[in-house]
Amino acid sequence: MSSGEIWIAFYTILRREIRRFMRIWPQTLLPPAITMTLYFAIFGNLIGSRIGEMGGFTYMQYIVPGLIMMSVITNSYSNVASSFFSAKFQHSIQELLVSPTPNWVVLAGYVLGGVARGLCVGVTVTILSLFFTKLHLHNLLLTVLVVLLTAIMFALGGFVNALFARSFDDVSIVPTFILTPLTYLGGVFYSISLLPDLWQGVSMLNPVLYMVNAFRYGILGVSDIDVTWALVIIVAFIVALSFIGITLLNRGRGIRS
Repeated sequence: MSSGEIWIAFYTILRREIRRFMRIWPQTLLPPAITMTLYFAIFGNLIGSRIGEMGGFTYMQYIVPGLIMMSVITNSYSNVASSFFSAKFQHSIQELLVSPTPNWVVLAGYVLGGVARGLCVGVTVTILSLFFTKLHLHNLLLTVLVVLLTAIMFALGGFVNALFARSFDDVSIVPTFILTPLTYLGGVFYSISLLPDLWQGVSMLNPVLYMVNAFRYGILGVSDIDVTWALVIIVAFIVALSFIGITLLNRGRGIRS
């Protein structure tokens, strides 16, 4: 394929993915917005007023970056996992398999579609958070970089999940039993400095902790971990998941009988 044809193929996949989640926005964009609003009201206003300050900020200000990142993570992941598995289930993926479209273009199109949904939800949640508290942006470049890299990473994770999944139940296993616990234990609602030394060490094994804290540093300027190290870990995961995804596609894992 020529570079022009590759661009057309990529743009077609990406546009279809964006139109898919925008067409059903009451199912894809509205629920996370409502859920995060409830988090702001319950944890931020009701419970946060009794907790007091954390990291030099009100509890509401402290948890907002983590809640924004949590919405980006879950929606980037779920969009790609559900979309690509649906294409497998409906056998529409065969149209891509018989075309000369390079596998990396297929991967990039689906992943950036997931990133688009994650960022849309993230922006929506950020706007909603401003009705509950004030955010002081510490480092704009770092904030944008972290949220973009995190969305890419979890969109890649959703793609790999969809390749291995054999049923719709398999698509929900990873978010339910792995992604959700890692997110809730990733420093969204608390600083790991409050934990005993043993559990602080255990928490350092959670990759979500690095993303949440790097994003929190970009907004508030406080973090429990080294931000440079967090960026290295995120990039390493992106490289590893990209390699796994393209390798599985080249082998036809889960898409060829």
